[in-house]
Amino acid sequence: MIEESTLVLIKPDAVQRRLIGQIISRFERKGLRLAAMKIMNVTEESARQLYSVHEGQHFYEPLVRFATLAPLVAMVVCGKDAISVSRSLLGKTNSAKAHPGTIRGDFGVSYRFNLVHGSDSVESAAKEIPIFFEEHEILDYDPSDIEWIYDFSVGGEPI
Repeated sequence: MIEESTLVLIKPDAVQRRLIGQIISRFERKGLRLAAMKIMNVTEESARQLYSVHEGQHFYEPLVRFATLAPLVAMVVCGKDAISVSRSLLGKTNSAKAHPGTIRGDFGVSYRFNLVHGSDSVESAAKEIPIFFEEHEILDYDPSDIEWIYDFSVGGEPI
């Protein structure tokens, strides 16, 4: 199966609000595979690297501070179209405008405290995942229910 990997962060606000399990369950219920996960304190250097695309913006320094305030949960989530599927689960960046049924729509009301981060492209995921995980920490396995998640009836690739 052609699979994408994406970085998903459960940010400090969600960890402090004890939403970790509820957020992870959304990815699992959707059929995505968790390939790596750890709870950690993020260093300022790692936060700056993660958010480097926003350097120079008025919100960059507060974003870096926020990411380093308390522990977060870093995950590598995999599956067919994992990036777009994950971003749909997350909801709009501004939680107050996120649709009900999304993580941000169900649990958030803030723009800055928006609970989760997800890579926005294959290129971003390729840059972001190594900030949090070494290659040997990312597991490759086939969940036993994979054939009940994807239809493999045409040419061996999921449709």
